[in-house]
Amino acid sequence: MTVRTAELAMAVVMALFSIYLMVKSAELPIGWISGEGPGGGAWPFWLSAVMLGACLWIIIQWFRGKSKLARSREVYIEPAVAIDVGLVAAALVITVALFYVIGVYGAVPLFLIFYIGFLGRHSALFTALVAIVVPVVTFFFFEIALKITLPKGYTEPLFYPLYRIFL
Repeated sequence: MTVRTAELAMAVVMALFSIYLMVKSAELPIGWISGEGPGGGAWPFWLSAVMLGACLWIIIQWFRGKSKLARSREVYIEPAVAIDVGLVAAALVITVALFYVIGVYGAVPLFLIFYIGFLGRHSALFTALVAIVVPVVTFFFFEIALKITLPKGYTEPLFYPLYRIFL
């Protein structure tokens, strides 16, 4: 795939996504509600409309060949890079799937170990440090400071003592 083809493909996909968001947003009022202000769907609808306009402009420029990207015949992504991107995408899908089994605080360290240790080839000490610190900081930020509960899966009983201490 060339850079030229990738630019068109992305503009078309984003235009379709913009249309979808506009349709979904229009399920709520998108105009001004007297005495209240903008309707619940106004911000997402009009933001999506602007995004659609930008996508259409990119498509027009692509057909006219006006931008450097629209004329580029360079390879968009090298095969080795595509493999790395595919590995990260698969790891993210697995991580999200694990949220409801072992929770965010179990899945995120596994992802970080894979990403930093295996793909990034960093030292075991650095990988372990990040894999421990990030979930701990995330826990205190979301669960304690913001009072936003994240999925814990089957590990939830392990957090009861922390709740008794901090909440």
